[in-house]
Amino acid sequence: MPFSLLCLGNPLLDIQAVCPTEFLEKYDLKANDAILADEKHMPIYEEILKYDAQFLAGGAAQNTARGAQYVLPADSVVYCGCVGEDKFSNFLREANKKEGLYSAYLVEKDQPTGKCAVIVTGAHRSLVTDLSAANHYKVDHLKSPGIWKFVEDAQYYYVGGYHLTVCVPAILALGQHAAETNKVFSMNLSAPFLAQFFKDQMDSVAPYWDILIGNESEAAAYAESHNLGVTDVTEIAKAIATLPKANTKRPRHVVITQGADSTIIVSADATGVTGTKVYPIRPIAASEIVDTNGAGDSFAGGFIGSIVAGKSIDEAVEVGHWLASWTVRLNGPAFPYPKIEYSA
Repeated sequence: MPFSLLCLGNPLLDIQAVCPTEFLEKYDLKANDAILADEKHMPIYEEILKYDAQFLAGGAAQNTARGAQYVLPADSVVYCGCVGEDKFSNFLREANKKEGLYSAYLVEKDQPTGKCAVIVTGAHRSLVTDLSAANHYKVDHLKSPGIWKFVEDAQYYYVGGYHLTVCVPAILALGQHAAETNKVFSMNLSAPFLAQFFKDQMDSVAPYWDILIGNESEAAAYAESHNLGVTDVTEIAKAIATLPKANTKRPRHVVITQGADSTIIVSADATGVTGTKVYPIRPIAASEIVDTNGAGDSFAGGFIGSIVAGKSIDEAVEVGHWLASWTVRLNGPAFPYPKIEYSA
């Protein structure tokens, strides 16, 4: 049976620990942020181990792929990205296999598997990523016969925004195929720095967005870098929703989450904005929140997985909120096991 959903992103090993705020200050980090590591950050990956660190399967799009698989029947999702030939890539494969996600990795033997330091301070998380092998994904892998067969068989695609720093031709190949065959292409804004520093790459793939997911800080960064002249989240979503579109047979849905606040969705077609809706999240007692890392990825997984399952936008938002509400009760980007079924 073919995989319904193909995801593309940067597979990473998350090294996660609860750290004092001095740790952030030492490396000039913000409490809630995501950056690519430079030379001054490299000692982090050893130093964080002093704080009783956990190793978790990570990478935003890989987390979302696992979340989508969680709400879908077995063998529904395949994930592409580049890893090294080492124990960490084996760890990622095993973690995906446990959750029913098929890993279609490109293996770069000369590079170690990428890693992300997840520095948790209170309810905040700061991500510092050393892409390593993940930075070496090639469009040739996507277009190789075995992998392109997955592309042709899938009806839905999801790409992590972080992949804009890695292989834009692969994103374009998926977007163009989706537009030509009237399939659904979805993407995530992923982090503020992408809209700021990878604006041209982002704009090159924007015409293919059928579904775009992001959070309020990413939306604000998009508005600023594109000189939209608005700061209201709904107005930013409207501007994105009405951008030129390659496949005019499908509407565009722009989904903006706001942490503990409501999620906003703006929908548009060739005539302009067709709907704006606000969805309250599932309230959770502060005492139940263990870790917010991966909550946005889980929402995206629940949302996209539900769309793949044929559910409405309204239902998909509910499932996204539900899955995220479970993730924040657990350490890292994780889901409850034994597996539980969604309930309204």
